[in-house]
Amino acid sequence: MTDDQTFMKHMRHFMADLDLAEDEFEFYGKYTGKIRLNALHNRRNQPDGKLILVTAITPTRAGEGKTLTSIALGQGLRAIGARPMITLREPSLGPVFGMKGGATGSGQSQLQPMARINLHFNGDLHAITSAHNLLAALVDNHLHHGNKLSIDMTRPVWNRTVDMNERSLRNVVIGLGGHPNGIPRECNFIITAASEIMAILALAESRRDLKQRLGNIIVGFTRRDEPIRAGDLDVTNALTAVLNEAIMPNLVQTSEHVPALVHTGPFGNIAHGTSSVIANRLALKFADYVVTEAGFGADLGAEKFFDIVSPATGLTPAAVVLVATLRALKWHGGSTAEDISREDLATLEAGTTNLARHIDNLKGFGANVVVAINRFDNDGDTEINWLKAWCDERGVVCEVHSGHADGGKGAAALAEAVRRAADRPSTITPLYDQDMGPEEKIERIARRIYGANDIYFENRARIALERFKRLGFGRLPVCIAKTQSSLSDKPNLLGAPTGWTLTVTDMRLSAGAGFLIPVCGNMMLMPGLPAHPNALNVDVDEDGVISGMF
Repeated sequence: MTDDQTFMKHMRHFMADLDLAEDEFEFYGKYTGKIRLNALHNRRNQPDGKLILVTAITPTRAGEGKTLTSIALGQGLRAIGARPMITLREPSLGPVFGMKGGATGSGQSQLQPMARINLHFNGDLHAITSAHNLLAALVDNHLHHGNKLSIDMTRPVWNRTVDMNERSLRNVVIGLGGHPNGIPRECNFIITAASEIMAILALAESRRDLKQRLGNIIVGFTRRDEPIRAGDLDVTNALTAVLNEAIMPNLVQTSEHVPALVHTGPFGNIAHGTSSVIANRLALKFADYVVTEAGFGADLGAEKFFDIVSPATGLTPAAVVLVATLRALKWHGGSTAEDISREDLATLEAGTTNLARHIDNLKGFGANVVVAINRFDNDGDTEINWLKAWCDERGVVCEVHSGHADGGKGAAALAEAVRRAADRPSTITPLYDQDMGPEEKIERIARRIYGANDIYFENRARIALERFKRLGFGRLPVCIAKTQSSLSDKPNLLGAPTGWTLTVTDMRLSAGAGFLIPVCGNMMLMPGLPAHPNALNVDVDEDGVISGMF
């Protein structure tokens, strides 16, 4: 599918609907634009709406439809008379051309202009990539011209990034060819969504806050083990200038013209996995209910929202929607791709161990949980009714939606259930106290959220962690990087595995974003492409119509 301009409304329609003044909006064509930050300042005294967080069971190849459900729910809230707004992350070109394809929903519940959002969307990810690589160039330039700050080149120095799945760039050597071409050293690339600058932009509250966070980025260490920050290189102003427009949230629309802010794209398996703080703060001023999304399963995105985003910003969901499909639950129960569409109550029941773990985890935070079953066309009533009864036995509200086929009308019952849950707001309690040590924080997440039996730190991770604690970063929250495909750190362990050990292989520090990153298992910060990447399905015709994005 591609953009359908026949049914899109001009941005001036949304400016009028949201009461946006001319000096509060920047047009990027007729069907998208950016809301300037003065719009938030101008509404600082207005009351906030209620935040609804959409998360999911552990992802599978069978599909869950978390973004689809977020869009359908926003449209469903409109259908029942509420004033909704949706806040989602920006797609990365890596997954778009890799395994997942586009990330704008589908059917009657999708964002428009779809192709623009999935590709170069208003230049945001390109700006983040450029800012990251500008800092890398300035670091190497400093090394080339004498290294006055005595950066130790035998330790990791600020890396480089590209918004693409490119495994051959994970580890490279740069600076070859003699003195004029820089200093030879090892380097590595990460995908743009894993850049600390992406996380910083997503968490920044203003340009001033953005500048301060960028200045706190640690680009290397001296030979005396003292951190060197971006601010020490006097580059903060230039980095902020590159991100000057990227900090403004992007306004788009759904299939049914519900306004949506799509802004920043940190991955949930690497970073904190949610749309920007600024986008959510703006949306809460414009809407009665704001539907936002937390990346991948609830063990990643939702946990990080409760333990990182909420304590830092005060943004707290009034209700949480947990997305599941019959197909995905049967996958967790041991079904094969060939059998996934067949009725099989035994396999479905086996797969509910994963759903149960996520429900218990979310309730443990104090969240009001609504289970949303994203219905596929060939889902049978017998399995649907069985799953609803299973949820009812556990005291959990469960609603089916057909947002793909029917848009907002197909999600009206879900919207009613979510509105009831949000009207008796959740009381969220973080899993750990910020004063706890990082080892205890990691252990608490591993045992209580993932179901690990034990935790093991490899020597490299232990050494790095001791350094970060010695430098005063031991009180930061932890943002665990692990596979999204399992509650464990091993992608092939489905359901709700027990009796396993979480292995922390490395520790990284995002001083600007404000968290420690324990890297677990074989987690890569630069993905690779599958044997048949989605790029082979994408085409554009002579009229500029793009196909094969999904």
